[in-house]
Amino acid sequence: MATITLHGNPVNTIGNLPAVGTKAPDFTLTTAKLEDVSLSHFAGKVKIFSIVPSLDTGTCAASARRFDREAGTLGDTVVINVSRDLPFASDRFCKGEGLDHIVTLSEMRDLEFGKSWGVAMVDGPLKGLLSRAVVVVDRNDTVVYTQQVSEIASEPDYAPVLKAAREA
Repeated sequence: MATITLHGNPVNTIGNLPAVGTKAPDFTLTTAKLEDVSLSHFAGKVKIFSIVPSLDTGTCAASARRFDREAGTLGDTVVINVSRDLPFASDRFCKGEGLDHIVTLSEMRDLEFGKSWGVAMVDGPLKGLLSRAVVVVDRNDTVVYTQQVSEIASEPDYAPVLKAAREA
């Protein structure tokens, strides 16, 4: 269990992020076209998982914009934004913002991602949503970098994420 904060108040997650050097846990998440995808859908690519509570917040929106800008410079890397937002809302956000380099996936059907990746918040005002975290996974589905953002209202530290993705 990780303890993070929301505006300085403690919040707990269901577990910890996958450990560096381990295989990324598989998942079933839903696309904007209501198709279910798993880790194998992104086989052979470096994957940056930007996990957020909701794109309907200023910090999550800013993070999505930043990762979208960076994604175009990362070659064979896919940036995957994961939340519990409905796929329709995520798609509407991306279209409205002109974001076309990130993939948005929803945990709306299968809530195992939040558990197996250790990011489901189990208490606090955002209980039931996913914490803000970033996980970089290499082409062989091995976790090479993790960042549990300690303050939910803060953006991640982008520099080490991008460095890990470029080196993966």
